[in-house]
Amino acid sequence: MDSQQGFTLIEMIVVLVILALIAGIVMSRGPSRSPTLEVKQAVALVAQAFRGARAQAIAADRPVDVEIDTTDHAIRTGPGRLTLLPATVAIETTIPQQSRHAAIRFAPDGSSSGGGVLLAEGTVRTLVTVDGLTGRVRFS
Repeated sequence: MDSQQGFTLIEMIVVLVILALIAGIVMSRGPSRSPTLEVKQAVALVAQAFRGARAQAIAADRPVDVEIDTTDHAIRTGPGRLTLLPATVAIETTIPQQSRHAAIRFAPDGSSSGGGVLLAEGTVRTLVTVDGLTGRVRFS
């Protein structure tokens, strides 16, 4: 008789148990995170908030403020939208603060009050600046 080729049920169960154990070990380590990626994400969120506020000020023909809350790691654009930044990223501002909030105001002509936000985690640091005359957002 021809011998049948294939796997037995026991062999399949053993392979599935081994795969489950490996997956469990990998998942228990948790997601790997990178300080560089955390800072890049925070920089993108801050730059997006500043650029959005500038566009909103020009379109609505009225000033729009962007408040930076260094304690709660959050940015509020105008009266509404709150954006949370990664909690592991330290935030410092070059803007005069009143309590824990600092703000940059964008005028209807596109200019701003100017200032900057330094985002850092470990040795990774990026400064997001807003030019006072043009309202242009840069980071380095």
